[in-house]
Amino acid sequence: MITKVQIVTGVLCLCVGTFAFAGSNEKNASTELQQATQVIDQMHSQGADKAIPNDVLEKAKCVAVIPKLVKGAFVIGGEHGTGVATCKTSEGTWSAPAPFALSGISWGPQIGGTSTDLVMFMMNNQAMTALMEGHIKVGASVSAAAGPVGRQASGSAGYKAGILTYSHSKGAFIGASLNGADISQDTRATKDWYGKDISFKQILEGQAKMPNSEARNFVNAVQNAKETAQVH
Repeated sequence: MITKVQIVTGVLCLCVGTFAFAGSNEKNASTELQQATQVIDQMHSQGADKAIPNDVLEKAKCVAVIPKLVKGAFVIGGEHGTGVATCKTSEGTWSAPAPFALSGISWGPQIGGTSTDLVMFMMNNQAMTALMEGHIKVGASVSAAAGPVGRQASGSAGYKAGILTYSHSKGAFIGASLNGADISQDTRATKDWYGKDISFKQILEGQAKMPNSEARNFVNAVQNAKETAQVH
């Protein structure tokens, strides 16, 4: 039975932890994009039984990466991370990266903390449209599921979900659940990267120029991952 004292203690711990999360995740654009690129590059460096299926890579409409998602828990669990997303445009190219933040709260008798890379694939038009609107409540506004694992695995059952999610740590990708988490445009980072206020939709539709070479490298890595999946 959780007492009021435990609840208050948990909230305080979460608040303190959130500030610590924010401080640890204040990465500049170059660092965040470099880390996101490394996560994408690792997709096909895994063993066949630890990789994201080619089927998922090939059919995804958008790819979103959070390098170093931080989780902490003490009665109340919290998640916080910042990342970048890109979508396939109507011209068949990949958009410039759009910065976003993810946060969430979960309840349970859990103690501890961990950091992991997170990759999300928007698999249908509903998920892509929701992302472009600049805010998603995962599992509510768009259905989500832990993604299948194994290079030759079929993701057909997962395509009923708009978002397939994976975490990456210790050299392997595994399906992950983020239901209840909030994804929203990081407006401060957007202004820092692009020098002006610009909407998620404008960026992800391809109306923004690449802000730097690291952004181009990230988009190229996504394109290479897709092309590699198509030839296998």
